[in-house]
Amino acid sequence: MIRFIILLVIISMVLSLSAKDKKNVNIPNQVKDALTKLYPDAKDVKWDKEGKNYEAGFDNKGTKTSVNIDKTGKLIETEVNLKISELPKGIEEFVAKNFKGFKITEAAKIVDSKGIIAYETEVTKGNTRKDMMFDKDGKLLKNKFDLD
Repeated sequence: MIRFIILLVIISMVLSLSAKDKKNVNIPNQVKDALTKLYPDAKDVKWDKEGKNYEAGFDNKGTKTSVNIDKTGKLIETEVNLKISELPKGIEEFVAKNFKGFKITEAAKIVDSKGIIAYETEVTKGNTRKDMMFDKDGKLLKNKFDLD
């Protein structure tokens, strides 16, 4: 029994170290420099790899923000958390009309490298969660259920 417990502890430690290594992404200097130029006041930066790009999540003057930057330091997109009241009016109306009983629980504004604006929302009803993407005018672009 002792051997079994020791084996479990060792496996847990190995898995824990493996998970840490995935979060400690090796970030190229040009990517870090790009973030510093864009957001010199960024606090508590957490890096992750997203496809071929790098994602930095951080606090920007009290607002949760994330950016995707390619390996050359080019900004791909910026995502800024919003208060639900800051969404375009049409989005709340669309959800209320088409998804009875769902409530918007999270909101973000996304701006890509070309300046195109989109809004991402998370709506929930009980244990069901749905992510939706809207254009700048509040028109639905896509939606999907997230299985929890």
